[in-house]
Amino acid sequence: MIGRQTGEVDKAVALYYAVRDGVRYDPYRIDLRPGAMCASAVLRRGSGFCVTKAVVLAAAARTHGIPSRLGFADVRNHLTTERMRRAMRTDLFVFHGYTELHLDGRWVKATPAFNISLCERFDVAPLEFDGRRDSVFQQYDRKGQRHMEYVRYRGHFPDLPLDEMLAAFEEHYPWLMAGGVYTIRGTMETDLEEMKR
Repeated sequence: MIGRQTGEVDKAVALYYAVRDGVRYDPYRIDLRPGAMCASAVLRRGSGFCVTKAVVLAAAARTHGIPSRLGFADVRNHLTTERMRRAMRTDLFVFHGYTELHLDGRWVKATPAFNISLCERFDVAPLEFDGRRDSVFQQYDRKGQRHMEYVRYRGHFPDLPLDEMLAAFEEHYPWLMAGGVYTIRGTMETDLEEMKR
């Protein structure tokens, strides 16, 4: 599909949707070792969390000649699952990752984190991207409930600031950080089905 796109904006939009829906969002199994955080490892797994999905989009954009960088913010997730909230002991997600793409002379934010099937289960409109306007998390879901709140912007970086991110994770979630790999039992999809019962 990308090969048929001609303009940079069209290519960027096609790449965004390929990553958003082609790489499943899974914050329950995260490998923070350097080799596991690169785009090729994420594509082999077929799943990732916000940071690694942003890495994939940034790498794919560069492959197609589109300048990219990674952006980070701390967000308060009001619609996370109970299992995730218990494991993290907070609804504050530090170092949420997104991609910034340089299109038509300016930087545009693109957030490919949540695949469309997950959004449907959460009853949140999936984030769209047109290559011209920032695509960032919605404040509310379709029912008007609080969804995502941006608390702090941490800036943008040409590459993944892994040491800085790991230090923030260690500060906020030390109980999850043993060995650089953490696993929360269960799946987000199963938790969402249980929430509906």
